[in-house]
Amino acid sequence: MRAVIQRVTSSTVCIDGETVAKIGKGYNILLGVVQGDTDNEAQVLAGKVSRLRVFEDENGKMNLGINDINGSALVVSQFTLCADCRKGNRPSFTSSASPDEAKRMYELFCDELRKNGVEDVQTGVFAADMAVSIENDGPVTIILDTDIWKAGK
Repeated sequence: MRAVIQRVTSSTVCIDGETVAKIGKGYNILLGVVQGDTDNEAQVLAGKVSRLRVFEDENGKMNLGINDINGSALVVSQFTLCADCRKGNRPSFTSSASPDEAKRMYELFCDELRKNGVEDVQTGVFAADMAVSIENDGPVTIILDTDIWKAGK
């Protein structure tokens, strides 16, 4: 499971010109589900994201988490994070989870964020063609891949 976590001042998702999700300060999370990802990985990843300390405290240090600032999360499914670009110039997406499994894992990840105290979790529309607006704050961007934890690195 791969996640790109961007600290944002705001983020929106629009479909056909209509806003379907909108947040203020918090995270825009792009989430890709790889074949073989497990429920445990979704739980661990959501826990890690909810505990990241990348918001500034009163001294200007990145020392606060999303729950400390009452921030929101906008989670957008993005199978292109599973791209394999090792051969040729056209990405291969064969490692992406099947649509049914990816949707289930995406929804589980969102539920786990809520269980970890993120009260406002917004979502895009799974498998839709979305226009995502992201106003990065910092910018601060963190990339997490559960394969690293599996490998013990």
